[in-house]
Amino acid sequence: MESVARSQSATGPDAPVSSDSTLIYRQSRWTRLTHWIWAISLFFMLLSGLQIFNARPQLYIGKQSGFGYNNTIFEIGAENTSAGPRGYTEIFGHRFDTTGVLGWSGPPGNETARGFPSWATIPSYYDLGTARVVHFFFAWILTTTLIVWLVASLVNGHIRRDLAPRLDDLKRLPRDIVDHAKLKFHHTREYNTLQKMAYGGVLFVLLPLMIITGLAMSPSMNSVLPFLNEVLGGRQTARTIHFTVMLLLVGFFIIHILMILAAGPINELRSIITGWYRTDPPAHDDKTTERSA
Repeated sequence: MESVARSQSATGPDAPVSSDSTLIYRQSRWTRLTHWIWAISLFFMLLSGLQIFNARPQLYIGKQSGFGYNNTIFEIGAENTSAGPRGYTEIFGHRFDTTGVLGWSGPPGNETARGFPSWATIPSYYDLGTARVVHFFFAWILTTTLIVWLVASLVNGHIRRDLAPRLDDLKRLPRDIVDHAKLKFHHTREYNTLQKMAYGGVLFVLLPLMIITGLAMSPSMNSVLPFLNEVLGGRQTARTIHFTVMLLLVGFFIIHILMILAAGPINELRSIITGWYRTDPPAHDDKTTERSA
């Protein structure tokens, strides 16, 4: 799998050297380690988070929630109908039948009312306490790793050198979009503009926003960061933002996997497991004009 970030040591003077000119050491040990820590942490946070969400499968905008307010924007539930119990998902007042997946699911004959199905939650049975323990444990691992990565990347120049889009990158953005739409990929050492923008969005927008909204939902943080809820528009709004960021991260993951499959899964997986990445052969004029997928 491609790494979310490539550290300086992957291409520095101490990097391993291959006799094959097209095989380069692209991903350092630190990059590969943080990549898999984040991937594992997000996996357990997602499934335990869905279990926590099942305790109240509604989302609101504002500081209050309940029967006396009309600020629900998303809801998963179940209702009795002439055809029997049915599950539904309601988004901004528009209701969809989601029986068997959301709202009403389970083995035939043993269906139960629950937001997300048992196969999508940790633990599979309803246990809010265990889900919270798992969720917060991996949340702190994710947060700590991200802070360490951020400080190290600022010190060694990795962010400025490898992730920050330059003017030339922005000029090449239309070409990158067309190439990706045509599934035309080029394999070189550097990330292209779309990769920089996608990875930067995850590392500097989505993950920090998920951490901040997670803190805002915690009553124990009210005394530490009393202004946080006000800035985010209330605890219920923070919860809605938190859920939305989760959906965006899931979307990023799906696109990420699809791009890996399209660009060459063996090469991409070798890169993030061993560090070695096979690039396109040099052009006849010995000038590198192609850029990575």
